Amino acid sequence: MKILFCGDIVGRAGREAVIEHVPLLRRSLGLDFVIVNGENAAHGFGITGKICDELFESGVDVITGGNHTWDKSEIIPLMDRDTRLLRPANFPPATPGRGAFVYTDRAGRRIKVINLMTRLFMELLDDPFPAIQSELPPGAPKKSGFDAVIVDIHGEATSEKMALGHVCDGRASLVVGTHTHIPTADTHILVGGTGYQTDAGMCGDYDSVIGMEKQGSINNFLRKLPRERLTPAVGEATLCGVYVETDSQTGLAKSVCPVRCGGRLSPQLPVMDAT
Repeated sequence: MKILFCGDIVGRAGREAVIEHVPLLRRSLGLDFVIVNGENAAHGFGITGKICDELFESGVDVITGGNHTWDKSEIIPLMDRDTRLLRPANFPPATPGRGAFVYTDRAGRRIKVINLMTRLFMELLDDPFPAIQSELPPGAPKKSGFDAVIVDIHGEATSEKMALGHVCDGRASLVVGTHTHIPTADTHILVGGTGYQTDAGMCGDYDSVIGMEKQGSINNFLRKLPRERLTPAVGEATLCGVYVETDSQTGLAKSVCPVRCGGRLSPQLPVMDAT
């Protein structure tokens, strides 16, 4: 399978980048499945039903979340109704929605997507380590009837994300981090066969401070006053993500590559085998 995971969508610029590039990438890369993190899609804070519809119409299959999942209260009932929306699995059990789900693509292949949130420098949720252990298959995805298993780890600390990545090694196709909005340069396949990148980066305007308008962000560092309400930057956005191709026999990663399209960052796409 060929799967694309896109990092945090920040505001209108990020949404427009995803809506523009995802249909093109689906065709040019022959993508079978697309996942995006949408927790900052609505003016930088949360997501709405209307935005979900726009993303699904563009070719997105699943939207994951994080610490801003609930910033728009209208998403709460939709989270229960629509299985294409995920929130971190280690929210308390009574929380609306779900943290993992098994999807079926047009070819009948089964893809499990798991969403987690870390705890270092973040809101203290339930421990993500036992949470991921309970959601992962016991071995390689295909042995448990999955064609792919994708894990979104939403968190601040690179060490915690990497530790969770190693816990998933050999049991997931791809583990990718979100939340910091900066793409890391450590894209590789772990020793057990799981594709990994500590942070996918964001789908947003990089002439900014992690997607937000520069001066307001700078003022919050310079002045000891009540914090300014930040607004998303509105320039051309870069779509940042991670591409993984899975092995048909194991469901583990055959290849993994960062993806960058548009905006200010240097472009990068996987090199497709002409055969």
